[in-house]
Amino acid sequence: MGLRIRTRFLGIGLFAVLVGSVLAGLALRQPAAAADIIVGETVGASQRIPLGQIDHTAWDELLHKYVDSHGMVAYAAWKRSASDQRKLLDYLNHLSRSDNRGTKPQLLAFWINAYNALTVYGILREYPTSSIRNHTAKLFGYNIWKHLKLRVAGNAYSLEDIEHKILRKMGEPRIHFAIVCASIGCPRLLNEAYVPERLDQQLTENAKNFFGNREKFRYDAASRRFWVSPILQWFAEDFGADQAARLRTIAPYLPDETSRHMALAGKVSLSYLDYDWSLNDRK
Repeated sequence: MGLRIRTRFLGIGLFAVLVGSVLAGLALRQPAAAADIIVGETVGASQRIPLGQIDHTAWDELLHKYVDSHGMVAYAAWKRSASDQRKLLDYLNHLSRSDNRGTKPQLLAFWINAYNALTVYGILREYPTSSIRNHTAKLFGYNIWKHLKLRVAGNAYSLEDIEHKILRKMGEPRIHFAIVCASIGCPRLLNEAYVPERLDQQLTENAKNFFGNREKFRYDAASRRFWVSPILQWFAEDFGADQAARLRTIAPYLPDETSRHMALAGKVSLSYLDYDWSLNDRK
């Protein structure tokens, strides 16, 4: 009896050791949690500057140089230029000096530019790459939308923070036709910086460009159906409380009188196009 008991406990002990070894091996193979990449200077409150003094000229010059009229970016050329990569980083450092207080147009222009510039910075770090989705780990590892952050007024903001906690809360649905996640399915990256004094014109221009693109919007008169970008589905609540309200919101930016009339009348159904996550790379 004693021998059987000792044997049984010995077997249990060996099994526990084996299980422990397997679990330890699995733990060793798990990738470590990704560390945040924080861009921007640490600036004390007394050194911060008002939004009205933030200068977007450097970003404007870089956009003119590397982005075409369709929003495609010459990443390879930008990557080859150490001076222009430095210029982009200097611009982001300049943004980090803001006190994050100003008028609504100033805040919108600031954060739209910040989102787009930080995204380009993140893509240039990874380039060559075929899609931003290659850098958006779900469980472990680096996720560009969560771990790449810009320090502003003492806080570090990820791309997700900028989009969801700042811009979407400002009640301007046209931001969804201005912020760009480096993908062909996104709105075009405007090849000039957003500025407060022309912000409404720029947002309207890019919204019209978005709906004028058949990859983002189509109207089928026979079935009375709009085929729209899934952006309108993902962020539906930002465009209105129900479908009729959402159609009224987008109506002014639709490409022809017929589609505008149908949207205002609410006489269409909605279907969603596929989203192209390919990099907006100008080869």
